[in-house]
Amino acid sequence: MKKIHFWICLTITIIFLTTTVGYTKEDCLAINEKNAKVEIWLSKKYEKDYQNILQEFKEMGNTRVGLFIYPAENPSRIVAIGRCVPVHIAQHFLKKAEKYSLGTTHLVNQGFVSSHWSGLGTSLFSEHSMNAINQQQLTMLMDEKLDTQSFQKIYQSLTIQKAKAPAFGLMVDNPKLLDSIKP
Repeated sequence: MKKIHFWICLTITIIFLTTTVGYTKEDCLAINEKNAKVEIWLSKKYEKDYQNILQEFKEMGNTRVGLFIYPAENPSRIVAIGRCVPVHIAQHFLKKAEKYSLGTTHLVNQGFVSSHWSGLGTSLFSEHSMNAINQQQLTMLMDEKLDTQSFQKIYQSLTIQKAKAPAFGLMVDNPKLLDSIKP
C-alpha cells in the first residue's frame, strides 16, 4: 500500500512540475518554422472549383489549408486572423474573402484564435467575440505599405471588445470578454 501511495505522490509531483499554470503568450515563430493554418468555408456554388480554390490558397506559401463547403448558399462574412500571421498572408486572405464570401463584415478578436490560424467564412465564434468593420477600416488593413507589425496593430485596434453586451434587452457584462490581447 505504501508503494502505491509513493507512486501516486510521485506522479502528481511530476505533473505539477512539468505543467505551467495560466495563459502564456507564446512568441511568434518565423513563418518558415511554423506554417499558418488557413481554414475557409465556401458557398456550395464553389464546390465544383474545389481543387482550383485550394491551389489559390496554397500559392501564398507557408500555409496548411483546410477547405470546407458551407451547407447554405453563403457562409458568414466573418474573418479571424491570428496574431502571428504575416501581412502578405493576411491581406491575401482578406482579398479572397471579397471573392468567395461576399466580403468581410466582422473581425474576430485574436484572443479567441491560435496565433498562426486564420478562418474565412467561419461561424465558430459568438457575436461577443468579434467586432463589425466598415469599408474604410478594411481599406486600412489592405494598405500595401503595411508591415506585419503595423497590420497586426491595426487589426487588434479594430477588434477591441466592449465590456458590456446586449442580452435580453439589457446591457450586461460581456461573457466573452478577454483582456489578454491589447494593441
